[in-house]
Amino acid sequence: MPNQIPFNDMPANWRLPGGFIEISNLLASQGQQQFKVLVLGQRLAAGTVAANVPTQVTRADQGDTWFGRGSMLAEMLRAAKGADPYTDMWAIAIDDDAAGAAAAGNIATTGAATASGTLTTYIAGKRIRTAVAAGDTGATVATALAAAINADTSLPVTAAVDAVTLTQVNLTARHKGETGNDIDIRLNYYNETTPAGLVVAITAMAGGTANPDITAALSAIGAEWYNWIVMPYSDTANKTALETELNTLWGPTVQRGARAFGAYRGNHAATSTFGGANNSPHVTWLGTNLAPQPPYIVAAIDAMTCANPLALDPARPLHTLALTGMLAPALTDRWNDTDRNLLLYDGIATFTVAADGTCRIERQITSYQTNAAGLPDVSYLDINRPETLERIRYEQRARIGSLFIQGRFKLSNDPNARFGAGQPVLTADVIEAELLALYRDFIELGWCEDYDGYKSTVLIVIDTANGRVDWKDEPRLVGQARTFAGLMEFHI
Repeated sequence: MPNQIPFNDMPANWRLPGGFIEISNLLASQGQQQFKVLVLGQRLAAGTVAANVPTQVTRADQGDTWFGRGSMLAEMLRAAKGADPYTDMWAIAIDDDAAGAAAAGNIATTGAATASGTLTTYIAGKRIRTAVAAGDTGATVATALAAAINADTSLPVTAAVDAVTLTQVNLTARHKGETGNDIDIRLNYYNETTPAGLVVAITAMAGGTANPDITAALSAIGAEWYNWIVMPYSDTANKTALETELNTLWGPTVQRGARAFGAYRGNHAATSTFGGANNSPHVTWLGTNLAPQPPYIVAAIDAMTCANPLALDPARPLHTLALTGMLAPALTDRWNDTDRNLLLYDGIATFTVAADGTCRIERQITSYQTNAAGLPDVSYLDINRPETLERIRYEQRARIGSLFIQGRFKLSNDPNARFGAGQPVLTADVIEAELLALYRDFIELGWCEDYDGYKSTVLIVIDTANGRVDWKDEPRLVGQARTFAGLMEFHI
């Protein structure tokens, strides 16, 4: 009788006496996913790492050397590490578009201080303090303010006193592109007091054009699997490129699906209009309102806030998680419940602000709103759904790969064949048993429910001629407890 044991390494013609035991991890092999966040952003010429080179980042200060201190990417990495220093993070730098223009704004300081004090300016949410003495003129303060701004090389702007109007400090974004228009300039975020007699007028940043094209950066991803991508841009061309790439990664022949985190800064009307123009199950846009920080900073914070919880449990909701490092909009600018509820119908994720000023995720939805027929569709409303499906698919692939592909199984379409014990022959009932066993694991993890309902949907098709196994299944995903509504009818 021929040998029925499915050896891989033991020679069939071995005649030397002794005990020889081949050890196989076939039954013990388990896939373990390595979760990664990828941050895209612009670099400065001073950076030592070239554009479109994936680079692992382990410390917040590495971005200063690699991508230039004060660069968009360096500050995104600093904010991201502040939110979560442990999740594996990578960066791909992007160069400015040569055809672009840098945004510009100014701060005018007129009058004369009648008392000593401190002028407190915030640029992109970062505080700049300028000492003011009684009698200081606007021109004197402007000179001191420009020097203070340039002393902080982490700021996204440089400053210079206007050559004609000596009371005006001109600000120029370090990067070209539309993102510079979102650099916020304001006074007294924490209710500081401007020195008496001094009059300060701010001209908002504007005129930035031509965000760089992210296509080359996306191509640099190669065969690596980054689970989450931080998207710094919200222009249509880059959104389209990103969504196209994510759809490809999600597809059945690639299977390296990723979700991207972006943010949009604007009032309610502008945010609603922006959200309504998007429709991707793989991109989530957080509406920042008129928060002090640029949206690319908030996007980095949001992504890192969500990454580790999603890695631990993709089905568990993200609401109430603190967006560590995010500065809230001014009290008078904050959206009320009605405002935020409307945005949740426009594909915009929302946050709330606690009494202590902490920003917290309210609902992390994707921008997916309508199906291919143009009809409203909630199947991918919350980010947990594509995330959970991604994990289910990965576990199925890992189980099939480790057992049957690594085990070099043969294939049979005969459920009644009596193969010898130990023969590595795969039949439909074996595949079904593994899928059902996995589904029990998914239920235990709290990702899925309704074992019997799932079991009734499993369909296996064996094609021995082409060495192919096809299957169909219908996992029942658990939901997330977000809204609780009760009706209280009282008696008197």
